[in-house]
Amino acid sequence: MLQLRLTLVTLGVEDVARSTAFYEALGLVRSPASTESASFFDVGGVVLSIYARAALARDAELDPEGEGFRGQSLAWNLGSEAEVDKAIVRMVAAGAGLVKAAERTVWGGYAGYVTDPDGHLWEVACNPGFPLGQTGRLRSSA
Repeated sequence: MLQLRLTLVTLGVEDVARSTAFYEALGLVRSPASTESASFFDVGGVVLSIYARAALARDAELDPEGEGFRGQSLAWNLGSEAEVDKAIVRMVAAGAGLVKAAERTVWGGYAGYVTDPDGHLWEVACNPGFPLGQTGRLRSSA
C-alpha cells in the first residue's frame, strides 16, 4: 500500500516575481529548478511552489475566478510565543497582511494569522501538542 506523503504545496499567485520576492524576504532560497514561470523553495522536506494562478487553474481544468476564504491555511509552527511574534513581524515587514494578531488559543497554544501578497492564509503558531524535533519538524505527541 502506498503511504500518503505531502511533498509539494503549490500556491497559485497573480505575480510570480512578486511572490518569489516575498518568500525570499522571509529567508527562503529559490531552487535552481525554478524558472521564470515557477519558483520552488525547500521548506524542510516539503517543496513550496509558486505558480501563476491562472496557469494552475488551467492545468487542473478549473475556473481561476473566485476570491475570499479558500478553505485552507498553511502553518508555520515555532517553539515559543516570542518566536511566533517575531515571525509575524518579519512576515508583515516582507509584505504580508495581518489578519489576526497572535494570542493564546482555546487549544492551549499561541497563534496568529497573516496572508501572503496573494491572500494565502498562513497560521503562525506555537502548539504544545505538536512539539518540534531537532530539525524543526513537528512531532505528534499522540
